[in-house]
Amino acid sequence: MSVTLTITIVGMIVIAAVGFLGRRRPAADLAEWSVGGRNFGAFTMWFLQAGETFTTFTFLGMAGLAFSGGAAASYSLPYIPLACVIYYFVGPRIWRLGRKHGYLTQADFYEERYDSKALGVMIGIFGVVFMLPYLQLQIAGLGLIIKLVTHDSTSSTWGEIAGTVLTAAFVLWAGLRGTAATSYLKDALMLAAVAVVVVAVPLHFAGGIGHAFHTIQHLHPSKLTVHAGANDKVWWTTSMLASMLGAGFFTFPFSWPSVLAARSPRALRRNWVLLPLYQVTLLLPIIVGFIGILALSKSTSANGVLLTLTNGALPGWVVGVIAVGGASAAMVPASVMVLGMSSMVARNVVRVANPRMQFYTNHVAVLVILGLALVLDLTRPNALANLLLLTYSGLVQFIPGLISGLRDRPLVGRAAVMSGLVAGEAFVIWVTFWKIGLANVNAGIVALGVNLVVVAVVELVVRRRAAPTSGTAEDAAAEVPVG
Repeated sequence: MSVTLTITIVGMIVIAAVGFLGRRRPAADLAEWSVGGRNFGAFTMWFLQAGETFTTFTFLGMAGLAFSGGAAASYSLPYIPLACVIYYFVGPRIWRLGRKHGYLTQADFYEERYDSKALGVMIGIFGVVFMLPYLQLQIAGLGLIIKLVTHDSTSSTWGEIAGTVLTAAFVLWAGLRGTAATSYLKDALMLAAVAVVVVAVPLHFAGGIGHAFHTIQHLHPSKLTVHAGANDKVWWTTSMLASMLGAGFFTFPFSWPSVLAARSPRALRRNWVLLPLYQVTLLLPIIVGFIGILALSKSTSANGVLLTLTNGALPGWVVGVIAVGGASAAMVPASVMVLGMSSMVARNVVRVANPRMQFYTNHVAVLVILGLALVLDLTRPNALANLLLLTYSGLVQFIPGLISGLRDRPLVGRAAVMSGLVAGEAFVIWVTFWKIGLANVNAGIVALGVNLVVVAVVELVVRRRAAPTSGTAEDAAAEVPVG
């Protein structure tokens, strides 16, 4: 066994061990397990929320997208800072509603706001279905990391299995507190790993960052602009917009536990003021992807660019440490994703009444969801960037129901929200699986337009049908003699 692989395996075990140590006491119920007793302070909240931006997609996918699409990869830079503006105003409202009504999941909000268990079930099912590709992405990234450091596809499979088992173990044991504990380690590892790579790789292959971009300007000028092709300006704009809306309006099931776990709205707002600064670090893997344009052949797997360059520039033990950083970017986000998904399954889909049985059902759901994501990755692997955009396209359809439900009295009724949601999701599924071309427009944005039209039409029909009944009752009351 090589030094690189040894360090990677040991590092993965350490990540899981830190997650185990995050548990203070056995969780008495789903509330303690999923939202940590609603008592997380600003420091813990920072690592939970900032860490959501650094996933396997960031570590491997962004470098790959820069390698294949050049400046198109920059779509990922503005959407979180723009989303933070929405966070600042929407997040505290969600927190207050959650504290008042006892929300534990994303689906709880929709169910309580629209007084509809059916809508809660729909949100739970769609949330799990469209989060599975994102969870699969984390597992795929973990396997790719093992494969690149060992040059062995068999090791990749075993690495995915081991990482999935370790993640399941510390999630089941410690819940959100375990994820919070690993978030501290994960962010430190990730930032250190990417910082080392972004200095060492350009120096080794291109004589430094400045010289590298000067060379690209002369040899590959088209890579420095968003040009015509698969990743053109339309793709860039609509992908950025879909990502910003999806993140800003809390469409991800895993973004809700961290908000509901906060001690106060002030802790949330403080983080959302500072979080845009953290996005600057996304430039680092993008820079590495540009170095790959000069140093690697066009046939190189895009998602393997970062670690392929790292293998060529650094000694084995350093590559191992960087691989651990990449593994943490898979395991830690996967833990919070499966936590949000399994809680919705137990609470809003299966609907076990007994609190203790609900807790156990949740644990079974953790195993089933992680197992399903692992099987999907082993049997139907996909490109990392495409998986992420599929997730956003599906989940962005939750936005109309959330915006309407933020009011004391929802702006539209349950029939309109449910109809729009079904129409939007049907459009996303149709476009995605039947390969319908939309001229590089993000499918989620077009589907959201369909969603909004259906919401407006259904709400109009419902109100018009209700109007005559209301008028007749008023007329009848007016005809009753007084005295």
